[in-house]
Amino acid sequence: MSIESNIRTIQKQIEQACERSGRNPSEVTLVAVSKFHPWKAVREAAEAGLQFFGENRVQEAKLKIPQCPSSLHWHLIGHLQSNKCRDAVGLFEMIQSVDSWSLAEQINKAAEKRGSSLPILLEVNVAGEASKFGYSSETLPGDLLKLNDLSRLEIHGLMAIPPWTPQPEKARAHFRNLADLRKKCEDILQAPLPVLSMGMSSDFEVAIEEGSTIIRVGTAIFGERGRFPA
Repeated sequence: MSIESNIRTIQKQIEQACERSGRNPSEVTLVAVSKFHPWKAVREAAEAGLQFFGENRVQEAKLKIPQCPSSLHWHLIGHLQSNKCRDAVGLFEMIQSVDSWSLAEQINKAAEKRGSSLPILLEVNVAGEASKFGYSSETLPGDLLKLNDLSRLEIHGLMAIPPWTPQPEKARAHFRNLADLRKKCEDILQAPLPVLSMGMSSDFEVAIEEGSTIIRVGTAIFGERGRFPA
């Protein structure tokens, strides 16, 4: 299967999931996760109509993004180390993986130095996994107001990576909990948080049914990961 045919299949699945849940497919943004895939694969996906791409690592993105069409939109979806904040602010239009107050502060300082502002998502560790970064559902509300006071950051919503399972239905409760947490955060901020980034190759249809507005899909588009650069 080609990248283009994979994208068409995914777009059809998005439409079907939206139809089941009474949503408009235009509400769902497909972010192609290009981690460990070469820039040529990104270009092929872009030629098939995709505009949004996600990278996990700043160093890989620094090498890849300049070789890709300048019209593309890039999101950082992996854990960001504080010493990479300056580069990240320059490379990405959105950072989806803001997982702590201290990291948010560093991103804000980097954006201030550039004289820019940056949309962010707050990452939630929905299952409390020790191997993953992110706020807990209990601690995030306590940081919300001070996060919102960071002048260079724009909180657009929440992001989560639930535990992997071969049975997508097992992720549904995690997606539903993230959607419920968003409502709680909106009440605290007295402002809308329009973005829910949840759902990947194995479970994005369930995520859409539970309100996802961004799905992050890699393997289902590009195939198994290679070793960058390739």
